[in-house]
Amino acid sequence: MTPEGKVKVKVKNLLNAYGCYHFWPVQTGMGARTLDCLGCHNGRSFAIETKAPGKKLTEQQRAIAQRIEDSRCKVFEISTPDDIVSLEHWLRSIPQISLFV
Repeated sequence: MTPEGKVKVKVKNLLNAYGCYHFWPVQTGMGARTLDCLGCHNGRSFAIETKAPGKKLTEQQRAIAQRIEDSRCKVFEISTPDDIVSLEHWLRSIPQISLFV
């Protein structure tokens, strides 16, 4: 497994533990580009770009992340254990909402 693949597994496990909806599109070069993961947790949307430790977003990924942030969606760049902790803190900070009132 690649170093980035190991990061993705940890992120997916965390998202599953919190009951998040998350979608990891397979980019085929057709249509618009996006980040690695698009998801939702308790009514709040997020996007994630995973990287191998020491790697950074490409210029294209930075532009996509900015467009996503401009739409008021939270974006995470995750490559280190500290980044995963930041994601978990954000997930914990979102209040539970009841769909059945």
